[in-house]
Amino acid sequence: MNCIIIDDEPLAREILETYIQQIPFVTLCASCSNVYEASEALQTYHIDLLFLDIQMPSINGLTFAQTLTQKPLIIFTTAYAEYAVQGFEVQAVDYLLKPISPERFLQAVTKAHELFILHQQSHTIPSTDFMFVKSEYQTIKVNFADITYIEGLKDYVKIYCGKKMIITLLNIKNVYEKLPKHLFIRVHKSYIVSIGAIEKIDRQRIIIGNKGSSKIIVE
Repeated sequence: MNCIIIDDEPLAREILETYIQQIPFVTLCASCSNVYEASEALQTYHIDLLFLDIQMPSINGLTFAQTLTQKPLIIFTTAYAEYAVQGFEVQAVDYLLKPISPERFLQAVTKAHELFILHQQSHTIPSTDFMFVKSEYQTIKVNFADITYIEGLKDYVKIYCGKKMIITLLNIKNVYEKLPKHLFIRVHKSYIVSIGAIEKIDRQRIIIGNKGSSKIIVE
């Protein structure tokens, strides 16, 4: 999920940035000090999730959320409990009171991710269980069930299917668009992982494959 932070307090933004770095399925695209910076970020990136403060100069977070015609998922982050009802009236995923603990943050983000996956599944119905890719002078059929992970490099990607590896001249964004989102997750700008192949997540490492035979470092 692509996200942005909107908070006028530098320390609050720094704390959220640190938390986000620990979660492999969330990518921070921008950290904004006001809603004007946030509006620009929303036009620049495809954003799935907002971490939105409420009490800010000029325009507060609730008002900003109400102005959005296409709302991303929203998690409010605020020091004021009295706005909770209004927060959920704009269909916020969660409402986090500062100071925010890592455990409470993870709970909220996991909830948002589950909703994100459900939304993707409802809008993406794969017509097949495979894709074709060009590798050297061949066109190869790749079954989604065989893929453990995909590594994106500058002008090509490596598709790992167990012990087999296929190189194709595509960028990782184009490959991700071909994949069913209920089976695969982009955990890093350079990696896509089969959800079924994940053995465990250990801080910034994702252990995948048979008996943890492969490790992806997410930083």
